[in-house]
Amino acid sequence: MSLRLACLLLCLCPLLAGAAPPLANTRYDLIIRHGHIIDGTGSPWYSADLAIKDGHIAAIGNLAEAHAKRSIDAHGMVVAPGFIDMLGQSEINVLVDPRLPSKIYQGITTEITGEGESIAPLDDTILKAMQPGLDHYGIKADWRSFQGYFARLRKQGIGINMGTYIGATTVREMVIGYGNRAPDADELKRMQALVADGMRQGAMGLSTALQYAPAPYATTGELIALAQTASRYGGIYATHMRSEANAEDAALDETFRIGREAHIPVEIFHLKASGKPNWGKMPEIVARIDAARADGIDVAADTYAYTAWQNTFSAIIPPWAHDGGDRKLLERLRDPAMRARIRKDMTTPASHWDNEWLAINGPHDILISVVGNPQLARYQGMHIDQIAKQWHEDAIDTIMDFLIKDHAATSVVIFGMDEHDVELALQQPWVSIDNDYPGTSPEGILGKDHPHPRAYGTFPRILSKFVREQKLLTLPDAIRKFSALPAQRMRLDDRGVLKQGMWADVVVFDPQTIHDLATYEKPNQLSVGMQYVLVNGVPVIDAGKMTGSLPGKVLLGPGYVVP
Repeated sequence: MSLRLACLLLCLCPLLAGAAPPLANTRYDLIIRHGHIIDGTGSPWYSADLAIKDGHIAAIGNLAEAHAKRSIDAHGMVVAPGFIDMLGQSEINVLVDPRLPSKIYQGITTEITGEGESIAPLDDTILKAMQPGLDHYGIKADWRSFQGYFARLRKQGIGINMGTYIGATTVREMVIGYGNRAPDADELKRMQALVADGMRQGAMGLSTALQYAPAPYATTGELIALAQTASRYGGIYATHMRSEANAEDAALDETFRIGREAHIPVEIFHLKASGKPNWGKMPEIVARIDAARADGIDVAADTYAYTAWQNTFSAIIPPWAHDGGDRKLLERLRDPAMRARIRKDMTTPASHWDNEWLAINGPHDILISVVGNPQLARYQGMHIDQIAKQWHEDAIDTIMDFLIKDHAATSVVIFGMDEHDVELALQQPWVSIDNDYPGTSPEGILGKDHPHPRAYGTFPRILSKFVREQKLLTLPDAIRKFSALPAQRMRLDDRGVLKQGMWADVVVFDPQTIHDLATYEKPNQLSVGMQYVLVNGVPVIDAGKMTGSLPGKVLLGPGYVVP
């Protein structure tokens, strides 16, 4: 190859990568200069400038002669698409602190939320169940529909972009309540109508959380019917599967069946092999998903890459005890005969539900995270064996008594996964990333909680531990998992890649210094290393400091119909 030809090809590389020359006589709002562009597609980095105008990427290339209202020098830093959190859970917290500091300091610019239970639709019964949590944060629920909730977000402003699923659990509660029974034909039609209405109002798809009552009471046929409705509006089916432990094989069968019969893309939430008896099973799980994909089922997954999960504490109680909702659960926990039956089920191996008590080594593997009753706040960050010792009772009695005292509102961190399984899941090309925790803040009322460290650290942890230290992923592949891959899954055609015309969700960081600080002992610590985070072209992190700007947008699903 001649030197002249080589130079010509080198000059063309940024253009071939989706770059564009500066427009004549254009004055840009912002130019990020001298950065290492990692565009989100998985391609290697290249050197270029990136210009932004009117909230969009206007040009990528050599913009040395271009003019802008402001320039940022990104020399030695990565310039990448903003990160997309595939399961964010910020529906309520965004009403408390719309800046969502824990998210933006990770580089998250977009969140998808709604795991089984969604922020809408609401009726008086569901609202009553939500009320203690709303009261805790001083939130008044002035919406009943997605349309009303989205209007509230637009009015107050949000720091990142947000989209949501409609939850199958919420739909079931709206029609059937909390009982353990199947819907009749008329009730199923009403449930489908609610899904259709939610999709027309902008939901991204249908979600399930089949471990948490009353969701386990739903049959596969019921879920297929609801997923078919979501499919007609172009949505996807996202699921916390019925089992992530002993019965995970059967849960995968069900998940694939729903995708196949409903003709709908499937996203598996927080892929894992839970419980010590299941450690080492991730190769089998991966092989099954690969086989399903080879068979034409559009299935993918996401993960948060920690070895501990977070749950509602009541999920450790067998599903039958939840029939009728939390009020009936608490009655059973107070009844000596029912307590004895619950204890027997918790200590007996089973395949029909994920018995988290038998999935761990003992009570030290359960850490109290967030409580509803402020009188129990002193126990946040303590392990169950420590509390049992203080209360002079065994661990199972402590679990039941704690749930009674906290009105079943407790969330816990449970240490029950194997590092090798986590690493293997993370490496799969069809696995994106979820934070699986609401946006929070070390300040104010949110700073009084004791969250899972993933709330603050998921994305930087992957960049520091799994990319920089262990080299399990390349930096371009990690960025693809953070951006283009989830954008493709969620049909966000105008986000997830650095390309002319896309919304300017952009992060600028030093790949050698970015890392998480949050730990299980001290979780309320913001990650470090993000120098600039732009949402729709507006800095929410500027030179490492939060600006307070709220430029985020409500993201609407493909079935949205203008009212």
